[in-house]
Amino acid sequence: MITAAGMEGCGSKAPAPPAGQTAPQPQQPAEPSGEAGQEQVQPALKPRDEIRDQVEAMSLDEKVGQLLLVGLDGTVVDGHAREWIHTYHAGGFILFRDNIENAAQLAQLTGDLKEANRSGGGVPLWLSLDEEGGRVSRMPAELAKPPSAAAVGRADKPAASLAIGRAVGRELGAFGMNMNFAPVLDVFSNPGNTVIGDRAYGRDPAQVIRMGIQAMKGLQSQQVAAVVKHFPGHGDTSVDSHYGLPVVTHDLDRLRKVELKPFAEAVRSGADAVMVAHILLPKLDAEVPASLSRRVVTGLLREEMGFSGVVVTDDLVMGAITKRYDLGQAGVQAVAAGGDVLLVGHGYEAGTAVFSAVKRAVQEGVITEARLKESVVRILRLKAKYRLRDERPGAVDTAALNEEMKNAMKGLEAPLPAGGK
Repeated sequence: MITAAGMEGCGSKAPAPPAGQTAPQPQQPAEPSGEAGQEQVQPALKPRDEIRDQVEAMSLDEKVGQLLLVGLDGTVVDGHAREWIHTYHAGGFILFRDNIENAAQLAQLTGDLKEANRSGGGVPLWLSLDEEGGRVSRMPAELAKPPSAAAVGRADKPAASLAIGRAVGRELGAFGMNMNFAPVLDVFSNPGNTVIGDRAYGRDPAQVIRMGIQAMKGLQSQQVAAVVKHFPGHGDTSVDSHYGLPVVTHDLDRLRKVELKPFAEAVRSGADAVMVAHILLPKLDAEVPASLSRRVVTGLLREEMGFSGVVVTDDLVMGAITKRYDLGQAGVQAVAAGGDVLLVGHGYEAGTAVFSAVKRAVQEGVITEARLKESVVRILRLKAKYRLRDERPGAVDTAALNEEMKNAMKGLEAPLPAGGK
């Protein structure tokens, strides 16, 4: 069984010798053989990779489970949640407004999830949500709400965006949460785009970069994994992917000049995770949405843009997918495309269907074991980087958190220093 201890940092030191004894001295190398004066070169030993060792020791169910990030029904740890943990070995959970009543209940919920997972010796859980600010805010009402990305973008003060990102990260961390599906790096280039709208930092890629990258760094500074979204760019769409499949007709040249710029800068700036959108880009792949496209995920994001981190699908239980695909098959296609985490935010049956389809695809060779292990290694490396622990959160000081958020937001109104932004 894989345990929380496996999330500790890699590498170990040799044990100290008992008291009164001296450490054994390294053996001298043997005299080189062969012709006089010719040294025998020994091949260097590769350092042990503890994460890969951990993945090799996992069962198939444990490996497939790490790919699943699932939703909850209600506000407590129910039977389905325990099945996700103990039977399906889910990699983590995403919380929505329906799961959060108040600060005390949220701390109880996250603590109970961690305790249930720890009791089974599982890999520590991702506990995630969408805390963008503005109209997309899931945290309890007792906490000061972060401003919308549009408000941050209008102020155009990167230091304030960094401070707000830190404050959001501090809030999430206080409740034991460790992943945020933010910031939004879409360029708001279509005024008729209501699904993005004020969730974007602006219409200029440079402005989105200035604000969005700092928000990402602020979250990361508080040991919260930031998942930048919605690659390759949801800003010039007119259809909401919750209900239908948006189509973006731009070619790659246009995408590189506008939509892709913030994501390229995020990759250069240390992005850990990228969410891929359910949008169709016919000039890149006319057959399937970006989230299921090998040309987009592996060809564009990984190979051309050099991203080696964790790729997350947007919620598979969205109209863009469910109206066109069998949910299990969509999960299989997303993994085959190069994705790592399959987000299934709603419905126990939906999540178990995805789990079963991916497991069967591996058993039948549709997804190779090597491909599955690639994703699990990436996921476990990121969990190790953020030092995930299944420990209950401590007492939450909402007044202190609110004070930090309010101070961060004051930076949006501060005058510009002499010489620029």
